Parts: sequence; C-alpha cells; structure tokens
Amino acid sequence: MTTTRKPFSKDILHIENIETVCNEIISKLKTDVAKKLQRRGAVIGISGGIDSSVCMALSAKAFGPNKVTAIMLPEQDSSGDSRMLAEKLAAKFDVTDTIVEDITKALDGFGCYQRRDDAIGRVITNFDPLVDKAKIEIKQDAASNLPPAFSVTVIKPNGDVISKLLPVKEYLQIVASTNFKQRSRMSMLYYHAERLHYAVIGTPNKHEVEQGFFVKHGDGGADVMPIGHLYKTQVYQLASHLGVPQEIIDRTPTTDTYTAEQTQEDFFYQMPFEQMDLIWYGWENDYPADEVAKVMDRTSQDIENIYKNFERKKKTTEYLRMRPIF
Repeated sequence: MTTTRKPFSKDILHIENIETVCNEIISKLKTDVAKKLQRRGAVIGISGGIDSSVCMALSAKAFGPNKVTAIMLPEQDSSGDSRMLAEKLAAKFDVTDTIVEDITKALDGFGCYQRRDDAIGRVITNFDPLVDKAKIEIKQDAASNLPPAFSVTVIKPNGDVISKLLPVKEYLQIVASTNFKQRSRMSMLYYHAERLHYAVIGTPNKHEVEQGFFVKHGDGGADVMPIGHLYKTQVYQLASHLGVPQEIIDRTPTTDTYTAEQTQEDFFYQMPFEQMDLIWYGWENDYPADEVAKVMDRTSQDIENIYKNFERKKKTTEYLRMRPIF
C-alpha cells in the first residue's frame, strides 16, 4: 500500500492536535526522569527565552511546580530583560523554588571576558571593552553558495559601527572564550540537580541539536531534552497552548551572549526561523527544490544552496553530537 505525501505548503508544520502532542511529551518526560534516570524532579535554567520557557512549562505539568527548581544564571553581559521575564515565567507556572546564580565571577576567573576582548582587540585596534559593545555575526544570506564567514562588529558609544571579517585564529578564540558561559551554567545546573537528586532538563530545539547551535558540555549537557524533536515554529505553537507569557512569545530570539544585541539569525542561522523551519523540513523529507521554491517565493537555486548549507552545518557539527570515542 502506498501513501501519498502531503504537498509542500506553509502549513506543513502546523500541529493538528496540540493537546495530544503536549500530553505525549509530558508523559514521556515523567517516564524518562522517574524510570530511566531515577530522579524525583527537574532543574532547569530559565532565561526568558522561548525554548527554556516551554521546557519549564512542560516540566511544571509533568512533575508539579513543587518538584521544579528554576535557575536564573545571569552574568555581566546578560540583558536585564532576561531575569525579569524569567521571574514572570516562574510565577505564571507557580514555580516558587527559583534561584539566581550570578556567574560573572566564575567567568572572570576563567578569563572569559579578557580572552574574548584580547581577540577582538587584535582585529579592531581601537576597541575599548569598557565602553564599546561587540558581537560576532554572519552577514551572508543562507542562500549564498559560499561557506559562512564571521565578522566582528563593534558599536561605539557615539553610534559608530566598525565591522571586520574575523581571521580564523581570532574567531576560534572568541568562540572558545564565550563558550565558558554555557559550560559554567551547565556546571551550576548540575550542582543543584545533584543536591536535590533531580534531572537537568535541556532546552535545545530540533535546529539547535541538528545544526549544532549548542556548546558541547554546555547547553548540550543535560539529562533529557523534551523539545529536541520540535521545529522552532512548533515550539511557539506549544508556547501559546501552554500559556507562556506573551512578552516571551513576542521577544526576538537572541543568544544573550555578547555585549551588543544579537539575534540567532545574525549569529548562526542566516535566515528567519519561520523560513528556515519550512525549508529544513523540505530538505529533510526530500522535497524537490523547485516545489519548495514556489511556496517560499525563492528561486530553485536559492533552495538548492540552502539545502547545501544545511548539509554542511550538519556535517561540520557532527562531532558535537558524538559520544566519547573509546
């Protein structure tokens, strides 16, 4: 018996029975934590972002609010909105065991800020980390036929913007330095999880897992990832259904890693997630580029190039998903 595949459309990722999907995730979360991991509750880092918000809402429903510990992990570069939204989220789902762990001193001890700023200063010589804002970003569209190239952008107090392509050495040092942030947060989450005999709930979505937009042994370090199979647009569907505060739903996804404001699109994905989700689905399910192109109002060549971009990212980040080699 043959089945007819759905024609590609902009509605192809719409979740028909969202109540059922939520209940299945909640049921699996209960089983995974209690039976497989033999833990009695959940520790989760919350930042006011959509992914961690949905994971906390699911955890509160799975274990009950009194069995969820929500950790806010700010540092000197964090947005003030992150803590405010995280507190609002916890109140919404009646999670009262909330803890603030400022990791600035730990990061300073690792040399996170100094190592990062030294690398930026070698590229932009008049960079002053005390007053300037900085970030790294990809300026190419995802449909470019070239591998992505990172630039460092510095914003001066008077509004002047300086941007230069990053040499490989400086790029690697900046990324390695800032990765201390995710790894320090992971260490703190596991401290509280072990103290309470709880499991650490990971927050990456499908794109972060499969495209490698996570730090190994950082935000990739968790016991269970309840939304790791969901596209970003589907995470938003769950957020609306679960009652995540509207301010969080409306917030532009950000890395909240650098001193200058930076979106996930600028830093890694190279396109809005609303487009990326659909094109990834097309690539993953072998839809011809011309069929996807008609729906997405792009050329077939654009879609072919984006497919290649996806394939390249998945291959080059495979080591992040690997277990240790014995």
